[in-house]
Amino acid sequence: MKESWRVCYIRLAFLSTVAKEKAGKSGINVLLSCGEASGELYAAELVRELRAIDPEARCFGIGGRRLEQAGAEILVDLHTISVIGLVEVLSKLPALKRAQTTLLAAASRRMPDVAVLIDFSGFNLRLASRLKALGVPVVYYVSPQVWAWRRGRLKTIGRNVDKMLVILPFEESFYRDAGIAAKFVGHPLVDLVRSHQDRPTFFRRLGLRADRPLVVLMPGSRPREIELHLPVIAGAMRKMMARRSDLQFALIKAPTVEEPAIRAGLGDASASVSVLSESAYEALSHADVAIVASGTATVEAALSETPMVVVYRVGGLSYRLGRPFVRVPHFAMVNLIAGRALVPELIQDEMTEERVASETLRLLEDPEAAESMRRGLREVKAKLGAGGASRRAAEEVLSVARDGRGVQRPRHEVLAT
Repeated sequence: MKESWRVCYIRLAFLSTVAKEKAGKSGINVLLSCGEASGELYAAELVRELRAIDPEARCFGIGGRRLEQAGAEILVDLHTISVIGLVEVLSKLPALKRAQTTLLAAASRRMPDVAVLIDFSGFNLRLASRLKALGVPVVYYVSPQVWAWRRGRLKTIGRNVDKMLVILPFEESFYRDAGIAAKFVGHPLVDLVRSHQDRPTFFRRLGLRADRPLVVLMPGSRPREIELHLPVIAGAMRKMMARRSDLQFALIKAPTVEEPAIRAGLGDASASVSVLSESAYEALSHADVAIVASGTATVEAALSETPMVVVYRVGGLSYRLGRPFVRVPHFAMVNLIAGRALVPELIQDEMTEERVASETLRLLEDPEAAESMRRGLREVKAKLGAGGASRRAAEEVLSVARDGRGVQRPRHEVLAT
């Protein structure tokens, strides 16, 4: 019994020393977890703002090249874990398990002042509970869509998340009504979606003609989205080109997908498409219409005031399993923010070559319909708030981190299960 008390005393003394040392450090230590391209974009902007406020801040976790360039240490490449679909996730389980084990081992060694989990809810909510067991304060940035489906997750969030930082205007009251601390910081894309070239300059650089219509394609940021979306989009392109020979096409490639996969998905339509790995916002700004995979890209198009057709497909079994649990009237983020069917949604079986082509041509050939949509997109843009979202998010993260400094926390391994 005496030996066990000695051990306990030594452990408590060690923990007290660690806490005092951490409290004296000027730079905060931040764990980051994001699992897809849009989340990494927000994470990178957050890290830049954190380091602007606290130049000695140290950030580490899951990410890619963009987050690394912002100054974070990458322990897990997000490309290895990005996945969509309830069924498709099964093939990624070993990689997801390894990623969680890596992060938890690093958290146990480094004892971060705060963990910032960004979207990617299936992975991050499990991670949150284990980080909480380590005593790491948890901030969740970019809400899981629990307001759309799986509302039972609110209990998990309430137990394991210290603060929600939300980017959609209706989310703050949703969480607060559930007794969860939440702050609407605005949408980080408001600061990022900018065009720096006029139409003639942009078109000349691409070798396109500024006097002819441009259709921008945004098929998604995950390999599975490219696989499911591009063959249908390519078929729609052929139908449109058969009716109009003046159309030009540009595809915005996410950093998480490879160009050969895009070219393969487009097939013989590939020769008609300029693939862009940069200048995405210039392309959207000068597009006459965009075909956009449901998700963050719809917000980017809205901020550019670009008329759009929203498309999306998942595996058939995943759709049948998940659809009964969806509790919102719209799939597209733009329509949810607008509160009405502002842009057409072609989801799953409705995403056909003919429908995609006809909806796109309608916006090209009906100026009144296109202008009406632009007016609605301006309303959406106004609802997303003023600029400065990433700075406000960084200030909230620093506040949570500093509130937790000097607090004695358990120092033991919490392994993924």
